[in-house]
Amino acid sequence: MKSIQHNITQVCKELFKVEVEPELTRPDEQFGDYSTNVAMQLAKKLNNPLYSGPREIAEAIVAKIKSPDVLKAEIAGPGFINLSLTDTGLWDLAKNEPTKSMVGKVVVAEYSDPNPFKVLHAGHLYTTITGDAIASLLEHAGAKVHRLNYGGDVGLHVGKTTWAIVKRLGGENVKKLDDVKSDDQLEWLSARYVEGNEAYETDETAKAEIVDCNKKVYQLHKNNDHASTFAQIYWTCRQWSYDGFDRLYNKLRIDPFEKYVPESVVTPKAIELVQKGLTEKVFEKSDGAIVFKGEKDGLHTRVFLTSDGLPTYEAKDLGLAATKWLEYHFDLSLIITGNEIAEYMKVVLKALEHFYPEVVQRSKHFTHGMIKPPGGIKMSSRKGTFLRASDILEAANKANLAANGQENDNTVLAAVKYAFLKTRISGDDIIYNPDESVALEGNSGPYLQYAHARACSILAKSSFQGQTLETQKSETNRDENSALRPPPSALEATERSLLRKIGEYAEVVDKAVAELMPHHVCTYLYELAQEFNRFYEKNRVIGDKREALRTQLVQMYADVLKNGLELLNIPAPEKM
Repeated sequence: MKSIQHNITQVCKELFKVEVEPELTRPDEQFGDYSTNVAMQLAKKLNNPLYSGPREIAEAIVAKIKSPDVLKAEIAGPGFINLSLTDTGLWDLAKNEPTKSMVGKVVVAEYSDPNPFKVLHAGHLYTTITGDAIASLLEHAGAKVHRLNYGGDVGLHVGKTTWAIVKRLGGENVKKLDDVKSDDQLEWLSARYVEGNEAYETDETAKAEIVDCNKKVYQLHKNNDHASTFAQIYWTCRQWSYDGFDRLYNKLRIDPFEKYVPESVVTPKAIELVQKGLTEKVFEKSDGAIVFKGEKDGLHTRVFLTSDGLPTYEAKDLGLAATKWLEYHFDLSLIITGNEIAEYMKVVLKALEHFYPEVVQRSKHFTHGMIKPPGGIKMSSRKGTFLRASDILEAANKANLAANGQENDNTVLAAVKYAFLKTRISGDDIIYNPDESVALEGNSGPYLQYAHARACSILAKSSFQGQTLETQKSETNRDENSALRPPPSALEATERSLLRKIGEYAEVVDKAVAELMPHHVCTYLYELAQEFNRFYEKNRVIGDKREALRTQLVQMYADVLKNGLELLNIPAPEKM
């Protein structure tokens, strides 16, 4: 593609004395392999009486195109130029690798972000899978990616949970924590949070005690207290949370996080920035609290320090951004959250702009909607009726067992990951249907796994597996007319269509990297599998006189499927 773009650029420079970078797009196959609107681009720039419109400009360009990869160039509509490649050009295109466009770039990818002392909900699962896929794309493009996991180990939710823990233990009886089995620890903590939240909202005495617990948590961090009984309960249960998170991440087979960044670590920097901003009139006092008045910027007012002097989530996000910048001096910072904090983050970033404008410029905040089961039932984590990450995985496992008759972790992982990744990241809600996600037919992860396994099965039966056409030609004395050695220039229509689709892979990955959107890869892999099905329905591979060439096509197809799935951290088994 680059050579064709270069050729068109040179033609335009020669004809019109202008520099232009033509964009090549993929039209429907019936119109060719590439299309460009460069003539219409030039029509807006040129003031030349020889060319009355884009069609005349296109005619001049087509007459001069001399790329060895272009079989023909035709003009369509008001001046589009459609290009059809030679078979050799298609073979070369299929060998292209995705561009290493991020070499030398430093990226901080922050995602998942569950809070200790609470269980992971479905939203955390979504950001975990999506963040991991985006980070993987960037790494394959050459970036140095730092995967971070931020979570609230201080704050009111911790006060609620620790209050309920102490109540459940009958006081600060640390030894009684030993009675909680390791597999039950996250659920146990989640139940305590629900109890604490209920008490906070309904019991004024309990509410005052919870507020006191919240202050005690901040104080034990300030004093580095690990010895008091309250501190021992806190640190033990915080570790339970991290251990539970790690068990889930291992089950999901995502790439490891570089580290957890607890809110307690960024709190000192948060308070420092808010106090500094107060003196510089970024913030102002209101009823004893310190707030950011966002109305002047079309936003809204938010509290950054409470009247008790405690930092809010807003302040801690300010401290987090500063901490990440001071440690990594990144080129890009990715943050993935639910859409309910979209407006909140706008206020945080506007406040941050005063201290670190370069951080705001280099930050990309993605938001997603709620994860819902079919029927659109809304669930709330505050009341303990939320959809948990484990609920999603359990539903996928049950659906797979019912549909396919056996438990299979690879299938479950493919089902859930692909179901989340195949849709563009946006603020829209995501409806997760377990039955559809595990189906071996349709646009699902298991369907693509099956497609890969099927290709591997075909290859296992071929005596030409692992050989290229060039290798085959050198290993025999057969000429180009040999029944077993059809040359690349003699592609049949269905072979050509499959090869054409294989050749799109590098472009699709480049687009996914540029837009930070893994769904492009999902859409492509599904379309590729469908193209192979059409090819295989009409063509025999094993035992056919064109077995050598078709085996190579199947190998290239299987390799691209495997590479694409692994790019999304979805297993690509050879058998199912």
